[in-house]
Amino acid sequence: MNKMFAVLKREYFQAVRKKMFIVMTFLMPVLMIGLFVLPGLMMERGMGTKKIAVLDGTGQLRSAVEGTDKTDDSDEKDVQVGRSGGGMPGQIHPEYVSVAGKNLDEAVKPYLEKMNTEDKKERIDGVFLIPADAFTAKEAKLRYYSRSATDFITQQRVSSRVNKGVQRYRLTEKGIAPADIEQLLKELRVESVQLSKTGEQKKGGVANFFVGFILCALLLIPSFVYGLEIMRGIIQEKTDRVVEVLVSSMSPAQLLVGKILGVALVGLTQISAWFVMAGIGGAIAATSASMAGMNVMQLIRPSTFVYFLIFFLLAYLSYVCIYAIGGAVCNSEKEAQQLIAPLTMVMMLPWFLMAGILTNPESGLSVGFSLSPVFGPLTMYVRTLVSEPPMWHVLLSIAISIATITVFFWATAKIFRVGILSYGKRPTIPEIWRWLKVA
Repeated sequence: MNKMFAVLKREYFQAVRKKMFIVMTFLMPVLMIGLFVLPGLMMERGMGTKKIAVLDGTGQLRSAVEGTDKTDDSDEKDVQVGRSGGGMPGQIHPEYVSVAGKNLDEAVKPYLEKMNTEDKKERIDGVFLIPADAFTAKEAKLRYYSRSATDFITQQRVSSRVNKGVQRYRLTEKGIAPADIEQLLKELRVESVQLSKTGEQKKGGVANFFVGFILCALLLIPSFVYGLEIMRGIIQEKTDRVVEVLVSSMSPAQLLVGKILGVALVGLTQISAWFVMAGIGGAIAATSASMAGMNVMQLIRPSTFVYFLIFFLLAYLSYVCIYAIGGAVCNSEKEAQQLIAPLTMVMMLPWFLMAGILTNPESGLSVGFSLSPVFGPLTMYVRTLVSEPPMWHVLLSIAISIATITVFFWATAKIFRVGILSYGKRPTIPEIWRWLKVA
């Protein structure tokens, strides 16, 4: 036991004393925030300025497109039905063109040519076509021409504005006053409320969704990062023949357990530092939010941190055994990565399905994953974040994970005992199976 603790202390202090550990402890939260915030900002900014020609076959929707009350060539009805309260959202610059009474197929040709012109000043990014029978025909269709088949953001924004203008016109034709139209078409905000089993009401929605994503990333990423550290450490010791000296003074099982628990403590130390920083930032944010009448504890409950500690250890111990096997049976990092890569993809399956699990935590898929080996810790933690699963589900998931870890440790210890002293060609699966039986 003392020898195992000696390995544990060596692995722990060797890691936490590195400058990179200290740097990443403070830098990782910034990177995590950037991972979730920057893509949205870059998507919005990266969309750039869009020059869209809107060809209106009705001749009545100038104000709906431009978001103004100017009549120009339109009549008073155009002003009333087109009033939309502001310009086109985003970086979209529409060029309104009335083609009422014209052949649409002929009218659109010059603008389609502008989409492919070499002159950047004349070039446009899309053409939005409104048919002449948009107000009367039940099957009328809007049409959007674009150089990109996936320019659905621009299409959605322009079509939303045009459709509102069409609705206003139709209501005006029914004799409804413009002021009443604005009231009728005004959209109501939706407040998402989670109802607990005790009847307590808590605010939910998008904020809970992103909090769940961030916490799950904090649970998952360290498990893989430090699993790789164990794999690389074992391979390095095999390459340097240090392991031969180590196993001469202790059992392979003691060496394995010491390494795994030592690196687990490294992960917990780093995560504890993150939680302290998050707690300080959260306290400041909570104070500001409470002054604004918001209750931050509706997003994060005290049980969240208890479950995080439990499921982090279960997830870490589930994943790390596989990396230890990779280090024991391989002679280089390249070989180990080839062996571990497909297994890692399988282990990350709950992460790939995270959006569905977060939005529907009580579905058959979510429940099945939360009660299965390997996938259980991450999926069950997600369910405890955004819903209230039955306690027997939580306890059963923990029990299954502990049983899985026990089996993994038993198998890993046997493979580790033989593989750590094996050199040369990487063993095949039948050879690894023989190791399990004879070790």
